[in-house]
Amino acid sequence: MAQVEKVTAAAVQATPVFLEREATVRKSIELVREAGSNGAGLVVFPETFIPTYPDWVWRAGVWDEFSEEAFRRLLENSVVVPSETTDALALAAKRARAFVSMGVNERDEAGSTLYNTQLYFGPDGSLMGKHRKLMPTGGERLVWGMGDGSTLHVFDTPFGRLGGLTCWENYMPLARYAMYSQGIDVWCAPTWDTSEVWVSTLRHIAKEGRVYVIGVAPLLRGSDVPADVPGRDRFYGGEDDWMSKGLSTIVGPTGEILAGPLAEQEGILYAELDAGRARAVRHQFDPVGHYSRPDVFRLTVDTTANTSAASPNGQPLEAVHVEGGRGRRAARGTGDRRARAAKGATKGRRAEPGAPSSSRRSRPTG
Repeated sequence: MAQVEKVTAAAVQATPVFLEREATVRKSIELVREAGSNGAGLVVFPETFIPTYPDWVWRAGVWDEFSEEAFRRLLENSVVVPSETTDALALAAKRARAFVSMGVNERDEAGSTLYNTQLYFGPDGSLMGKHRKLMPTGGERLVWGMGDGSTLHVFDTPFGRLGGLTCWENYMPLARYAMYSQGIDVWCAPTWDTSEVWVSTLRHIAKEGRVYVIGVAPLLRGSDVPADVPGRDRFYGGEDDWMSKGLSTIVGPTGEILAGPLAEQEGILYAELDAGRARAVRHQFDPVGHYSRPDVFRLTVDTTANTSAASPNGQPLEAVHVEGGRGRRAARGTGDRRARAAKGATKGRRAEPGAPSSSRRSRPTG
């Protein structure tokens, strides 16, 4: 097994600009720059940081006008992958020379269902991949669709294998086992859960998998909800109305807390990670190695990408673009998007409404 490098990890506990993608992207770029300037080689953001976590699913009724208006704004400010927004984030990662894990509300280019997605960017400016949350929790199912096994993977980096699960997905034993089986060393656990028990969850995963765990949540209050959202005052108060207090924490591979918990304030936690140590302590316990019983237990993971409609060859259906009276097929298949992402191309990118302009992508703010 090759020797791995040490890395400084940064857990970014911050407040998104509520339901404003472009403004939240600008803030994210500045936070990546700050973490990179402080030596971070890995920068982790909370779940669905862009453009915010849809907290109203726990407060407003399904048919309430607030829910409809809030979802409309969320949909209009969601992130298509790839797009000008992902280009801007990739550029920020490249300038900071850091790996970046960013939570977004993702929308398929032709769809209206959103996904709780964690994007992974490399220090070379590439979009390495993404993970869609497998199972939204409770009221979240009014906003997000379900992920599938095609994004349940890890990424090789100089500091070990990187990946993770989102929020209560971390309570799914089989999902954890699937990640352990891929040799994960550094586990990102972006979340909305800010209960006292959550820190214990992070420590348990760290000790169970003998991995480093980076738990990070946003900081949000009722005062962060814009006044122009219809019905806002019926569901949200002021600065003392906490939606999320944070409690971001970084944990070592034997369950020890390395940084945090950070509560009720914005900030960035830092800790040095050494995957070589994580691998070494597995001599005591390796959940998918010498401490497993494959003759008794076996896990099968379906890594097929699910789609609601496909052509006979399994490719997603494509829209027809009409130009000058002549129709042509739009290159919207998953393979086409991945090819564009791999090439780092910006030509032909799908721009979301209100996406950062080219001039904004050319340089970080601040």
